[in-house]
Amino acid sequence: MADQADFERDAMEYARQLYSAALRMTRNPSDAEDLVQETYLKAYRAYHTFEAGTNLKAWLYRILTNTYINKYRKESRRPSEVDLGSVEDLYLYRRIGSEESAEVSRTTEDRVLDGLVESDIKAAVESLPENFRLPVLLADLEGFSYKEIAEILDVPIGTVMSRLHRGRKAMQKVLWEYAKTRGLLPEGAEMP
Repeated sequence: MADQADFERDAMEYARQLYSAALRMTRNPSDAEDLVQETYLKAYRAYHTFEAGTNLKAWLYRILTNTYINKYRKESRRPSEVDLGSVEDLYLYRRIGSEESAEVSRTTEDRVLDGLVESDIKAAVESLPENFRLPVLLADLEGFSYKEIAEILDVPIGTVMSRLHRGRKAMQKVLWEYAKTRGLLPEGAEMP
């Protein structure tokens, strides 16, 4: 069991990461601030239940996600503001290696992603239904494992894998359509 006296030292290092995640969830800076504040309040009150030695970041993200799901999704009635921030991390398809091998191994997807602008990628993420968007954000932007995402969202690991797969496929389709309408695809290219 953790001691509440250690809460500030242990938990506050994740404030910026939690705010970034909250901003991607709520799409509104003031709502994100409220969400993080409420998350820290709940975490502080429940810190005595946290098991020392386990993943504090995942525990905080679970509180953040549950708070968002329980409160903000139900209460949100005003128009959304889109701001996902650092979606450059969504360039998942890039290969690592020397420039020559990288160019040889570049797929049509790589070339298409180069032609898309950040707003296209943001729009693709935003177009995902929430049950797919949250796992994609937690995996691809926050770097959580399937097991951690399952714990954060309180769903089975198979559900996480399925939602990630379907969310990524939906994003791929949206990005493909953006590329197609902008003429970024080679002649006769078909969606993989």
